[in-house]
Amino acid sequence: MNLDLNNKIIIVTGGAKGIGLGICKVLASEGAIPFIIGRNEADNLKAVKEIEAAGGSAKYAQAELTDPEDCEKAIKQVVNECGRIDGLINNAGVNDDIGLESGNYASFMASLHKNLVHYYLMAHYALPELKKSKGNIVNIGSKTADTGQGNTSAYAASNGGRKALTREWAVELLKYGIRVNAVIVAECFTPLYATWVNSFDNPEEKLREISDKIPFGKRMTTTEEIANMVVFLLSEKSSHTTGQIVYVDGGYTHLDRAL
Repeated sequence: MNLDLNNKIIIVTGGAKGIGLGICKVLASEGAIPFIIGRNEADNLKAVKEIEAAGGSAKYAQAELTDPEDCEKAIKQVVNECGRIDGLINNAGVNDDIGLESGNYASFMASLHKNLVHYYLMAHYALPELKKSKGNIVNIGSKTADTGQGNTSAYAASNGGRKALTREWAVELLKYGIRVNAVIVAECFTPLYATWVNSFDNPEEKLREISDKIPFGKRMTTTEEIANMVVFLLSEKSSHTTGQIVYVDGGYTHLDRAL
């Protein structure tokens, strides 16, 4: 692709692993400079080195995204180091199994901070710079808000919130020329997903059982496929697209999985 992203400064929360790292790699391949924000400095640095080894550029800031002060400091670091922000990709989060029976008030609220509140905080603190650059926001979400999963109330609620914020921000930010879209993920094979699958007695059988429910190709979505859509929506090649919820899931969410 040629998405005209050369030297654009793009924040990617949770960009050191999994889908986030896939997004950072595609950004770097397009000439952008992904700015990874995550809690683990070693993981952040490893991701930067991996991107640089492939010929790209990347930066990072260590931050605990559940801490509002850390969110603000991370944004300030980006501006201090780069002088601007051209885009924000809210990606960090974890399906933490805080269910109706298994959870409680404290764990439910903690999960909302882990999975939703920092989406708001990062956008809030980045907004002054996004106004200057007419930059764009892409929020990553999960199918759990549409399909349910069971035993993951807080994560499902967070993903419902991510979709709602996407449309709300798209309306609020029209006057600044800032576009806001979301990409929804269903079954994407990441290292974290692999760890979960390997926790079963027969991992190969479990993976085949899941893959067989994905209508298009009977296979899981790759991180690169997610990343390609995210980066396209971020770029001006999608210049008249805002407030959209895009499902990159092989038809998992909206096609009959019995097909």
